[in-house]
Amino acid sequence: MTLKQFFDFISEHPSLILFYSVAVPLSAILTGLFSRGEGHLAPWKYLYAFLVYFVCIPGIFAVTLDVYLFLFERQSIWESNLYTQFLPVLVMLITLMIIKRFVRLESIPGFGRLTGLILMISAVLVAMWFLDKTHIFVFSYMPFYQVVLLLVVLFVVLRLAWRKWAG
Repeated sequence: MTLKQFFDFISEHPSLILFYSVAVPLSAILTGLFSRGEGHLAPWKYLYAFLVYFVCIPGIFAVTLDVYLFLFERQSIWESNLYTQFLPVLVMLITLMIIKRFVRLESIPGFGRLTGLILMISAVLVAMWFLDKTHIFVFSYMPFYQVVLLLVVLFVVLRLAWRKWAG
């Protein structure tokens, strides 16, 4: 199954994503009500972590897909699929706002890693967009795997520098 086939399947069966879109924020509300101000303690913080990852992974993927389609594929916003391109982002934002009402996001295990993932994806997309817009062509005798290795080293150095600067 390709990614396009998966998105076509979701578009043909919107009840799946609509159930997800209602169930996850509702689960966050119920978790907040049942935790009664103890969301920063175990087991509640792990349930919140599950909800955050369950909503952020599709949301981050949808944002990345949107940026890719709009910047690189030059897709018109009028041709966007609401179920796969916008609904996961909206559900992510709503669910994070609900969770934030009940517990500080910093006390949720792994939330900092998601922030780092978002920053890393953003840096890669900005670098790709910059290279695409400048039309820089490199003619070199360097093998392709060395170029990829050089890019990986560059991103590791950027990540280490970001960690030193940010905290």
